Amino acid sequence: MKGSKIAVITFAMMLMPALQSHGQFSNPAPLSATTISQENLIQPAELARMLRPGAAGRPVVFQVGSFVMFQQAHIPDSGFAGPGSQANGMILLKKFSAPLSKKQLIVIYCGCCPWNHCPNLGPAYKELHDLGFTNVKVLYLANNFGDDWVAKGYPVEKGQ
Repeated sequence: MKGSKIAVITFAMMLMPALQSHGQFSNPAPLSATTISQENLIQPAELARMLRPGAAGRPVVFQVGSFVMFQQAHIPDSGFAGPGSQANGMILLKKFSAPLSKKQLIVIYCGCCPWNHCPNLGPAYKELHDLGFTNVKVLYLANNFGDDWVAKGYPVEKGQ
């Protein structure tokens, strides 16, 4: 019995390079922010209007970037849902979105880096859709949160 397990493991190890070259066990291509269609984006000015006191249709907002960035500055009343590119971020996003209606307007944002390099938005957006949410928007921050939100004078909170 022991020898047969070793033979199976050895055989699998010999096959691994061939399987990897055909994509069988390779990591999936990361989902970048650029995979999100234009109709699912929201501009900073529009979100800022929606967040004014007394505004109708206030969305639930999640930051899906780093916790350090969230502590430095974040959109008021937004929740930290963890980095969308990491498994622990997906766990937090599932947990915090679970009690919400599937039709609830949810806006996610990151702003860690330029839009076309963000590793967090694509996976978080896909996860929310996979969970059945039908009204998800992504805050379009072309450069980063500092340039496209903070420097433009939109409201921020600091700390947790």
